[in-house]
Amino acid sequence: MRYIVIGVFVAIVVSLFSALYFVYQDRGGSTRALKALALRVGLSVGLFAFLMLGYYFGWFPERL
Repeated sequence: MRYIVIGVFVAIVVSLFSALYFVYQDRGGSTRALKALALRVGLSVGLFAFLMLGYYFGWFPERL
């Protein structure tokens, strides 16, 4: 479980920096930055829900 959480967190950070890159690269001519930020929000909400459900159902030990 620990590696899944770390992997999703790394994907969130990569998506954030790719959106920053697209903002500077495209100069407002594309929607790639918006899609990258939407992906980041979706991953963040999904990770939060996964952690809450995992805690509720007892999937995790005391520490990750």
